[in-house]
Amino acid sequence: MGREQRETITIRIISVCFAVLVLAVFKPFGLEAWQWQGYVHLLAIGALGIVVCFITEAILRYVLRKPGSLDRGVDYIIRRNLWFQLINTPLITLMICLYRHFVLSDKVDANRLSWSNFFETLVIMAFCSFIIGLYWRFKFRGRYLAAELEETKQMNEQLQRLQQQLLSQSVTPKPELEAQPSAIHPSTIDLSGTTSDIVTLHVPNLLYIESVGNYVKVAQFHEGKVVTNMLRSTSKQIEEELSGYSTIVRCHRAFLVNLQQVEKIISKAGSMQLLIKHSNDYLPVSRSNMPGIKQAIAQQQTAHN
Repeated sequence: MGREQRETITIRIISVCFAVLVLAVFKPFGLEAWQWQGYVHLLAIGALGIVVCFITEAILRYVLRKPGSLDRGVDYIIRRNLWFQLINTPLITLMICLYRHFVLSDKVDANRLSWSNFFETLVIMAFCSFIIGLYWRFKFRGRYLAAELEETKQMNEQLQRLQQQLLSQSVTPKPELEAQPSAIHPSTIDLSGTTSDIVTLHVPNLLYIESVGNYVKVAQFHEGKVVTNMLRSTSKQIEEELSGYSTIVRCHRAFLVNLQQVEKIISKAGSMQLLIKHSNDYLPVSRSNMPGIKQAIAQQQTAHN
């Protein structure tokens, strides 16, 4: 059993225990009529709740294709838990109503299966689900924000080491690279678009490329200042032209960034941004592109060690 599965089981058991505790305090469904036996029925309802939780997990995982991955971030986990609540609450309500009808109606006739009993149970379970959802929402958000801050710190350290390596190698090239000039991409290239316009780009000085409608904005640091040029093209086409330069990666559907020109990676309110040198611009990082940035930094470090 993996770590994620163990944590999921723990979360569901804690949640069911909280719901049983609420029922034990307020004693709905005429449980007070059963005296000490009411606690036995509460344990049975708790066991029923755990079974329903596993059924709901199976529906999420295999029917809705929402695996319980802890690596997809806090927003995904919160959305997944919301789906869990929307499915689990009516299911557990139905199971409790059936339990009330077949087991608890001997001493309390009002436990007979009916729409009024269903809605009464639904309100109670929805209340428990709401409180439980709030608890896990804040717990997961605090946990993942702390993890993202630590991850951002590590990435900044890796980025600084990479930039220092690239800077030192630009001054003193490795002998094996000098022996294979064909393996080195030119540092200066001409970017062309769908028109006759051409932008001359010194790749190490590229800051970022932004998609603006039918154009792309090429921002580079030239002669002590930031220079921007507009080129009629798409970021996808430019990305293909620069595919040979491993320090240039996509950080967002509208942005390509040069890792050599990233001042700092910033984690803010559950999202990440890249602070660009010289321009003080902040580029957004989409969650889907974050693995690519991590991989590019790691690969560059390995290649230049």
